[in-house]
Amino acid sequence: MERADEGRLRRALRAAQDGDEESFRLLYRDVQPRLIRFAGALVGADAEDVTSEAWLQIARDLPSFRGDLDGFRGWTATITRHRALDHLRRRSRRPRADVPVEDLVTVAAEVDTELDALNGIATHDAIRLIAELPRDQAEAVLLRVVVGLDAKTAGKVLGKRSGAVRTASYRGLKRLAELLSPSPSAAMPTASRTTDDARPFFPGDKSGGTGAEGVA
Repeated sequence: MERADEGRLRRALRAAQDGDEESFRLLYRDVQPRLIRFAGALVGADAEDVTSEAWLQIARDLPSFRGDLDGFRGWTATITRHRALDHLRRRSRRPRADVPVEDLVTVAAEVDTELDALNGIATHDAIRLIAELPRDQAEAVLLRVVVGLDAKTAGKVLGKRSGAVRTASYRGLKRLAELLSPSPSAAMPTASRTTDDARPFFPGDKSGGTGAEGVA
């Protein structure tokens, strides 16, 4: 996003906190595409239900929010993550490993050389590959690549230091790059796996929502 747009969004954040409805709509148009892709990676086809619940809380608590625009995006991602985990627990079954192609489109806040690992990957395969990563790597990649958060803000969402998020993101993207490397003797490792074999990002989520305990 261009710098001028960022400045407009920063002003909109303050105005929305004072009750300006048009400014709130402007923030919604900026953040919602990121959140629905993030939620789609967690809960699949139920992403709209999850983000709807998240926005009810965002609208309710916005006047008391303290932070800048990046902090706002991280705050909304935290709320969405909690609502997604709550949804998975209520659903009492594992989410599908596959989601529609449009649920994973890279919207990065800034260029990062480690994100080059995803260049050229078909979006249909991306979510399946990310699902194969360890949980910490999968979350880091989702927040950095899908939501577009920097390492510091993503760390706040996950309750981790920015260095740990950078490391997890780097390792996850490196693993993705390895999976995407041409191999004359074998197909991509995930190609032969069935949906039943694929592991979800958050099986049961025994942690109860790590890293943002203050969000209800």
